[in-house]
Amino acid sequence: MAIRAARLADAEGIREIYNYEVLNGTSTFDIEPRSLAAQQAWLQDRSGVHAVLVATPDGDDDTVIGYASLSPFHTRPAYNTTVENSVYVHVDHRGEGVGGALLAEIIGLAQSHGFHTVIARISGKNEASVAAHRSAGFEVVGVEREVGRKFGRWLDVTVMQLMLRDWE
Repeated sequence: MAIRAARLADAEGIREIYNYEVLNGTSTFDIEPRSLAAQQAWLQDRSGVHAVLVATPDGDDDTVIGYASLSPFHTRPAYNTTVENSVYVHVDHRGEGVGGALLAEIIGLAQSHGFHTVIARISGKNEASVAAHRSAGFEVVGVEREVGRKFGRWLDVTVMQLMLRDWE
């Protein structure tokens, strides 16, 4: 597997992974699939310090098997040194170490871009994501109870945080 900065040409691969979760999972609270134009706009909004990385299989630089992103945590200026991370892995490549590798790379990128802390908001009791974040040094700082509703059930969000000065 290789990890690299996302390109606009990766929008369809990213969209496929994301829309699978929209329609089948609780990793996102979106309930309407993203169009290609919306995915391209999302990708263009994350150039510079708010970046996107993609994982591709060895020898196939065009197939996206997972992605990680850094997004603004909040719009108010005092939050500028805090980012929120997201990691999504194609359903056919889960359990292969893709998510952990992407998480480590996106944390390193956040650190090199001068951010102070990273927030992860993990929905739907996604124990694999909680475990991956915990192994990367994140700590649970709270649980937002029943803040989302999808597939006819209430969903919690586990909030985890990593102080980048402590990460190696």
